[in-house]
Parts: sequence; C-alpha cells; structure tokens
Amino acid sequence: MAQLLYIECSPRKQDSASIEVCRAFLDAYGETNPADTIQTLDVWNLAMPEFDSHAMAAKYAGLGVTARTPAQESEWRRIEELAAPFHAADKFLFGIPLWNFGIPYKLKHLIDVISHKDVLFTFDGTGFAGKLAGKKAAVVYARGLDYSSPGSFTPAREYDLQRPYVEMWLKFVGVTDVQGILVEKTLLGAHGQSGRFEAAQEARALARSF
Repeated sequence: MAQLLYIECSPRKQDSASIEVCRAFLDAYGETNPADTIQTLDVWNLAMPEFDSHAMAAKYAGLGVTARTPAQESEWRRIEELAAPFHAADKFLFGIPLWNFGIPYKLKHLIDVISHKDVLFTFDGTGFAGKLAGKKAAVVYARGLDYSSPGSFTPAREYDLQRPYVEMWLKFVGVTDVQGILVEKTLLGAHGQSGRFEAAQEARALARSF
C-alpha cells in the first residue's frame, strides 16, 4: 500500500483547470490502486509561518555550532511538521497554475518554509543530497496561453518559469522521476475546453500506471 500526496495550488476550485485535470488523475488512480491512501494538501488552507527573523535565526543556529534556544526549537518543529507529509508520501501529484510566468505565491511560500538542510535536503563536503529520494511526482501545469510552442502569443519557453522551477526544486530535494501534464490555452474558449479534455485523458492514462 502506497500513499499519494496531492498538493492543490489553485484557489479557483471548481473553475480551475489544474484541479479539473488532477481530479481526473485521482479518480483513475483510486480505481487502479484502491488500497492506496490519498492525502490532499491545499496550500490555500494551510497555515504557514512567516519565514521571518526568528525562523532565520533558528535556521542558522542549526547550520552552525550554536544550540537552538527553546523558542527556536519550537519554530523549527513547525517547519518540520509542514514537511512531514512530503516524507510520509511515496508519490506526489501537484496541480499548479501559472501565475506571472511562475508559480502561485502560496506554493512558493510552502517551498521556502520547508526547503532547508536536514528537512528536505542535506549537504556536506561532497555536495547536496535530497531527502525525498526514491519518490516520484506527477505535475499538472495549467497555463492561460501557449507557453510550449514558438510563434504563439508569448515567446514560449522564455516566459515559462513555472515548469523549470518546479522540476528543478523536485530534483534538488531528491525526486528525479517527474512526469508533467500540460493544459494550455485555458483562456481561449473552445481551445481551452479542448485542452482540458485532452489533458484529463492524459492524466487518467498516467494515473493508471503511476
């Protein structure tokens, strides 16, 4: 029995293309893997601390030889608690809309809070090592326009800071088996509906072998 962690990153809910495609994935995954558990982490309903001066002090205490104070230990335990679902899961499903060429700030907030030494990665004289090694991820990338084909409304890949960032971060924390599903042109009426349908079909197919 495996555990799948679904990270939902859109606040649009029933109107969201990324959520619609992720739900198609989850339906097919549940049918194929009835013994597995699925946990949802909605970044819009997740209480996250500010990574402020107190958290920064706790981080640097952990990097050096100075023991953390009780207040710093409490601060750091909250960070470890937020990272715990990522350690507990065997597989990940992310549904990520593109915002201002990148990712929603709530997801970036979560990544900034949990991506630290001895939380999601380690390092020594030989380099960095991700602590989520051996896990795999599927990522649904939703975009209002076409960011994958030259000659579209945008300079395509030059404007895409969404997928490269997400896949770089996943690989940095140890997740090297990453499969992406694109749902594009969601702002373009019939093109958008067609894109949603095709992406949902692709998601179902991937889920059955995931």
